[in-house]
Amino acid sequence: MKVKVLSIPVQDQAKALAFYTEILGFVKKVDVPLSEDSRWLTVVSKEEQDGPEILLEPSPKHFEPAKTYQRSLFEAGIPYTQFNVENMQQEYDRLSALGVVFSIKPTEMGTVKIAVFDDTCGNNIQIVEML
Repeated sequence: MKVKVLSIPVQDQAKALAFYTEILGFVKKVDVPLSEDSRWLTVVSKEEQDGPEILLEPSPKHFEPAKTYQRSLFEAGIPYTQFNVENMQQEYDRLSALGVVFSIKPTEMGTVKIAVFDDTCGNNIQIVEML
């Protein structure tokens, strides 16, 4: 078994695509219209373009449990997912300069250094540097 696609619920796919590509530096991989307001939209790491894809999945507008789950995680400050970085301070400085809002600044926790930011699409995302 292999991991091919992981999904992140987003409130606005166009806004998410701009944030994940222009700010975070991912590359758009697949963009297929599914309906009037929904598409199969994935991004990949610039460094690993044949690696796992992140599906920027429209957060279900008419499915209250999914909306509640996403909102509850965000309000509790719990990251929806995490991405690894090579140099935490460098990535933190780069993202901060681009206006990314961090709820947790770089913090050492045992064998890792973490930081958490708002992806502007309804999620907290954690970045991690292995020490």
